[in-house]
Amino acid sequence: MCLNSLAGIGNYLLRETEASAILEFAIALPLLVIFIVGIYDFSGAFNQKQKIEQAAQQGAIVAAAQPTSDLFSDGAINGNPDSLQPVVSAVVNSLTGSQVIASGGCSAPWAVSGTGPGLTWAYTMACPTNNLVVTINRGWVCSSGAACASVPPTALGTSVTVTYPYNWVSSNVIKLILPGSLGYTTISQSATTHNQM
Repeated sequence: MCLNSLAGIGNYLLRETEASAILEFAIALPLLVIFIVGIYDFSGAFNQKQKIEQAAQQGAIVAAAQPTSDLFSDGAINGNPDSLQPVVSAVVNSLTGSQVIASGGCSAPWAVSGTGPGLTWAYTMACPTNNLVVTINRGWVCSSGAACASVPPTALGTSVTVTYPYNWVSSNVIKLILPGSLGYTTISQSATTHNQM
């Protein structure tokens, strides 16, 4: 009888251990899934940031090689210079080639949202989820700071900034946790080169 009682107690303890293991697994599984999706999401955002930076660099290289003769017309800043169209095309081609935007996914034509301070133009293209914005500053001047430590410290160049959102894979979960959140983060990268012409 004692042996049977000990066996019964042993079976009871074994069942309690199995139940606690199942409970621990049920608590840990959602946290593990969130952790894995988070790693995937952040690596995707970093990858897209690198591709946007490369597109900005290619745009700046093309822009620096363009003539500046059409930036002004009749003494005023031209609203949409022809020399900037290859820059926008280079950025779009780079983003399409690296599959940040789908081929043919963004609608043309580019909308020029006006000139900013100095010689700055902002081009906006409507894409399926959000807008792609390319800002081109053909009159970038380096006149102070650590980057311009040489004497004389003035250089004229072109700065291209590419802004595009990253849609989080876990955006539905984010919206549950933070109601009213957009589910995307805007990534903006810039590149600057010295004007060639």
